[in-house]
Amino acid sequence: MSLSLKSVLFALLFIPVVLLLSSLPVDNHLTAFHSSGEREMLYHQGALSMIDTAEFFATSGLCENCHSRDSQLYAQVDTFGNDINVIDDWKATMMANSARDPFWRAKVSHEILVNPSHAANIETSCTSCHAPLGNHRARLRGAEHYLISDMLQDTFGIDGVSCGACHHQSEEDLGKLNSGHINWDTSRVIYGPYLFPFEQPMELFVGFKPVWSEHINDAGLCASCHTLIVESLDLDGNKTGTTFVEQATYHEWLNSVYNTDDISCQKCHIPQLDQKVVIADGYGSISAKTPFGLHEMAGANTMMLKLMKENRTELGIPASPANFDSTLNYTFKMLQEKTLDLDLAMTGIDTDSVYFSVGLTNKAGHKFPSGYPSRRAFVEFVVLTETGDTLFQSGVLDNNYEVKGQDPHYEPHYQTINQSEQVQIYQLVNGDVNGQFSTVLERGFQVLKDNRLPPLGFSTSHAVYDTTQIAGLALSDPDFNIENSMEGSGKDIVHYHIPLNGYAGGNLQVSARVLYQSLPPKWMAEMFGVSTPEIDKFKAMYEAADRSAVVIASQNLMDIYVKGVSTKDLPADLDLVLVPNPSMDGWVNLQSQAATEVEFIQVYNALGQWMKSTRELNFQLPEAKGLYLVKVYTRAGWKTFQAVRL
Repeated sequence: MSLSLKSVLFALLFIPVVLLLSSLPVDNHLTAFHSSGEREMLYHQGALSMIDTAEFFATSGLCENCHSRDSQLYAQVDTFGNDINVIDDWKATMMANSARDPFWRAKVSHEILVNPSHAANIETSCTSCHAPLGNHRARLRGAEHYLISDMLQDTFGIDGVSCGACHHQSEEDLGKLNSGHINWDTSRVIYGPYLFPFEQPMELFVGFKPVWSEHINDAGLCASCHTLIVESLDLDGNKTGTTFVEQATYHEWLNSVYNTDDISCQKCHIPQLDQKVVIADGYGSISAKTPFGLHEMAGANTMMLKLMKENRTELGIPASPANFDSTLNYTFKMLQEKTLDLDLAMTGIDTDSVYFSVGLTNKAGHKFPSGYPSRRAFVEFVVLTETGDTLFQSGVLDNNYEVKGQDPHYEPHYQTINQSEQVQIYQLVNGDVNGQFSTVLERGFQVLKDNRLPPLGFSTSHAVYDTTQIAGLALSDPDFNIENSMEGSGKDIVHYHIPLNGYAGGNLQVSARVLYQSLPPKWMAEMFGVSTPEIDKFKAMYEAADRSAVVIASQNLMDIYVKGVSTKDLPADLDLVLVPNPSMDGWVNLQSQAATEVEFIQVYNALGQWMKSTRELNFQLPEAKGLYLVKVYTRAGWKTFQAVRL
């Protein structure tokens, strides 16, 4: 295939620039390449990242020429002709917009307001992950600090977590570094996943050599920015001499079967398409490669994606609404299909209560929620009568999108919930030196609560447990990450004991939902209680945004019949018999010569655990052989039988 018109024009325009730049001496000082007027214009046009290269790295704009949408639909399309180019998939992600993220900028200003003498160090630390190429380029050129003001004038900084943030990383000490410390390969190479890459176009047009390396698919590529350990400060801003784990998603992955089964971060967040795909347009000599990594980079932060979409012009974000819609689609799919399984079951009933269990299984390769400590998930549990009245509710939101009934500081972990004011919230709660809840990250001194769902295979004896600890009452919950007395289940079971409160009886409708919030109001309150230009700007966007919680999983139980409160046991000689008993196939029939009116039947195993409910007189015992207790409710009272399945 001949060169596309786009490639020809690019070559004609760019080769002279490359030749000119190659003849210039390297400037080892942090200077702006463009005038302030040019930067302002390009920033608001969303074109700033398309015009620069340097001695160390390349911006995403230089990748865009060959790895964006091919108008001829020859390159970067799947076997059905769908466009799957990496630039459009990446452009609206949280990674691409990490430097433009208004919440991040507001939170940095909050931290500086609390400890103004630490401003330069705070901004340098934060930009090392949110503007990695700009930060490290400046440091490589001798700068002691890299501030947000530097970032705003820097094509590499404002580019966020761009292509080079992954593809320029060295394999040296991969996975061993944290808190924004990254080993870069500055020998003008671009690492990729394919053997024998076609080198000439990239070397000629961009000045970087494509090189195959296994480490581009290694989870350690994510470690440096997804394990953040900070120095802890007291309330006066003095160092305590200790460190605090702000987030440790990579270490959570290490402490899971996903690590031992070689399921890397990339396999979920850059899912591989097992099809042959031409990876760059304009060159007929480039052979199709397989597998192809879809650069969806979906996480869980739907709220911020929607907020940035609505404010993309003000934030200088070049991604289109269509780009955001695509990323939101990937993110909702990740949350609602690949994050959590929920199992709602009725477990029993007695004279004044009905019992349920909600089982949650984490399907992610790290804790859920993971990452930034504001994120939380909670269980909404609602029981309605047959007339639609609320018999019980826990975990419902108020008009301000806050969970009702919480304790003032934070809600403890529960094994059993029997009051509406109790709610199961899965979260990380940071505490300061006085043991008080704080959202100021530099004041993090101790973990007051961490009952976030561990991943499958998570162990308290793992080498990285010190950075991934369970904290609070979840430690003593026999259902939390434990199954059959063995840890590592990645599950939790919440038991709900619902008082009937004199309910006259009838069908109940039961629903359980797990909801997720990335920036809940309670966590935002401390920052919104003070004012900086960045906080005020973000607060206005936040209050105008769609702050709805995302439903991760849900399940309903319909028509659960409950008899009104009764304390009368039927006489032993009441004309009710259960035949055959024992039963070979489990089928039994409840008979009464006196036509006693049976309202419903509950079946329990020999341990007293509820197994099933029925209103049919002819029913089958559970599949497993053994002894069962069959409790029969009538208008006159109840009677219990022992039934055996052979």
